[in-house]
Amino acid sequence: MSQTSLNRGIQLSLAMLAFCVASITNTITHAQEAPTIFGDVTLNHPFSPDPITVRGMSGGSISGNRVAGRRETITGPCDGFVDAAPDHTLELKTKFDYLRLQVQSPQDVTLIVKGPGGTWCNDDFEGKNPGMSGEWLPGNYQVWVGSYNQGQYYPYTLTITEVK
Repeated sequence: MSQTSLNRGIQLSLAMLAFCVASITNTITHAQEAPTIFGDVTLNHPFSPDPITVRGMSGGSISGNRVAGRRETITGPCDGFVDAAPDHTLELKTKFDYLRLQVQSPQDVTLIVKGPGGTWCNDDFEGKNPGMSGEWLPGNYQVWVGSYNQGQYYPYTLTITEVK
């Protein structure tokens, strides 16, 4: 094998290695940009970026009114079925004069939030998507996203924003 052929082989190998590293780096970067699945969120006022999004799958085998401890709250009915454990934990380090949680899903899903001061449920905040907004005290909140029928699971995105 000549020196020229050897150099071309090394150059080709280095070019392929650089392409592979660039592809892996690009894949990792794009994966990090996607919203977290079943992620927990910790927020101070104000937060950035706004909005924050996390994803999950709605549903479970326990009735929403059992988890909520009631059939209805001032923010809506405690319908649907959820898992025993919350889908997300929201830790608010400071008081928020206004905060909105909104679930987007291709199916009709429900929302239950337990935290300082009580439990809140919602079904149709905006169209068939549940959500809630208002003043939020500092502390830990448990968040469940439910499906209407037991054993049905649907993808969703939970958006958290301070923007009215």
